[in-house]
Amino acid sequence: MAIKPIILSGKEFVNHDELSYPFEERGLQFGDGVYEVIRVYGGSYYLLNEHVDRLFRSAEAIKIALPFSKNELKELLDQLLEKNLVDKDAKVYLQVTRGSAARDHAFPADVEANFYAYAQELPRNLEVMKSGGSVISHKDLRWDWCYIKSLNLLPNVLAKQEAKEKGCVEAILHKDGLVTEGSSSNAYLVRDGKVYTHPAKENILHGCVRMRVEQFCRDLDIPFVEDAFRVEDIQYADEMFISSSTAEITPIIEFDGKKIGNGIPGEITRELQHAYEQDAGIPMANSLFERVERQNA
Repeated sequence: MAIKPIILSGKEFVNHDELSYPFEERGLQFGDGVYEVIRVYGGSYYLLNEHVDRLFRSAEAIKIALPFSKNELKELLDQLLEKNLVDKDAKVYLQVTRGSAARDHAFPADVEANFYAYAQELPRNLEVMKSGGSVISHKDLRWDWCYIKSLNLLPNVLAKQEAKEKGCVEAILHKDGLVTEGSSSNAYLVRDGKVYTHPAKENILHGCVRMRVEQFCRDLDIPFVEDAFRVEDIQYADEMFISSSTAEITPIIEFDGKKIGNGIPGEITRELQHAYEQDAGIPMANSLFERVERQNA
């Protein structure tokens, strides 16, 4: 899907053809920056406050000062949708780097951060969310501070590419046999009516949708257990799913070529998907469950 023409650059709005940065840019040369991806449904943000909070936490963690307050940023992001006439499902990508300066590992003095954000239409992937997807296992080669949503994504990119080449939707990462998360998602195992996932420590991303999954489980009286499971535990799972802003809650029905449970999305995963749709205010015309009901009729 094409990127919308109006880009937020700093506190100004420009046409995307006019946006440029010097080649000596800290994000380009060092990956010295952080980012966010925010989901939009029907022209309205989902979990905007959570994403903005995390952007500021990530920036603070690597000592980048953003050029606006949280409220100022949210107002600018609202204007970004308005100026691009966004009224459908979309995503907004935000990136901030330490700025443009002569290449030197040490922080440059008196340099302002570079910030931009853009909107792009993104329909829901209802087919995969309905039928479920396959994943592969992959060694987690990332650094230890994955709670920072850093631009340094090469290990994630390589893992995701391997998954794609094998016809899978995600690579499930593990260290010493313990599952951490997916290359671009959080990962969950369901067994005996309980949802298991890696604790929200420094070595995983504290997903905004992950926080909602925890809340949904509380609301539905489903035990949510923050206890890392092992790769070999997956063969005994009743269900498995992943979550992210773009994947939402996606059932996983195959791991490394082996069927999970009975090979179809499970009941708890479906309950959580339904809770997600209600929380996000997704209309029946675009609902996963409307489609499931029609196809089962």
